[in-house]
Amino acid sequence: MQLATDMLARDTIKARLNYVIDTGTPPVQYIDWPEMQHKAVPAQYRQHEVSIRNGRPLRDTFKLDTHGFMFVDQPTRVKNFTDSDERKRVYDAEVQELIKRCSGASSVVVFDHTMRTGDEATRTAEAARPPVKSVHNDYTENSAPRRLREIVGDGEADARLKRRYAIVQVWRPIRRKVVMDPLAICDARSIPPQGFILVQRRYPYRTGEVYHIAYHPAHLWYYFPEMERNEALVFKVFDSDASKPARFTAHTAFDDPHTPADAWPRESIETRTFAFF
Repeated sequence: MQLATDMLARDTIKARLNYVIDTGTPPVQYIDWPEMQHKAVPAQYRQHEVSIRNGRPLRDTFKLDTHGFMFVDQPTRVKNFTDSDERKRVYDAEVQELIKRCSGASSVVVFDHTMRTGDEATRTAEAARPPVKSVHNDYTENSAPRRLREIVGDGEADARLKRRYAIVQVWRPIRRKVVMDPLAICDARSIPPQGFILVQRRYPYRTGEVYHIAYHPAHLWYYFPEMERNEALVFKVFDSDASKPARFTAHTAFDDPHTPADAWPRESIETRTFAFF
């Protein structure tokens, strides 16, 4: 495959992103619950063409509490990201130290890893999920503290909720560089308070909530073309401190119109953590 090395030289690309439409009816998704799919209320989306800027030349200017994200070099000792034991033994500690460094948190709890791939056969073999091609943020004002209680228990949560905490995620390729379905991320300062549409995600064992984001022309988008395995995007999807400029960070996979026809499918991992201050 001829790699899209010219992507690194482009300052800005144009791409179409899927933004949710506020229909007045809250969307409901059923996850890993096929017998309940008939009760789902699908969200509706409209594509908008936006400019997405190459963030690599600006990488040292991004701050987690200001922009909502940081792009970092982060070598890993993980050999096989699909091995859950190795993730727990090796990667969890790497992620904890990375987030402490990026956020200033005093402690970090890793609570979830999600593998994603654009290849259907690999998804089946490795219990992975497809890339999400809709503009969203993974937690809401209600689901963040509820998830904290689910992870650490009521007793510890009662103490943690009295102090600042955040949900910070780490996204990276797991094998080859990402050419297809890259991740775009929005400068948190450019996201107005309106346009956050609550989407309920019902699992057989719990119910979660996420925000899907409606279009606004002020949105300022970035991506980091051809991300390598030893690079990571660190971003915040919730902050209990309402005074911070960045509390939520909209993001989405997207179809880059310059992707080569013979590009390999994206393979990535996103890791969710609680950062405590």
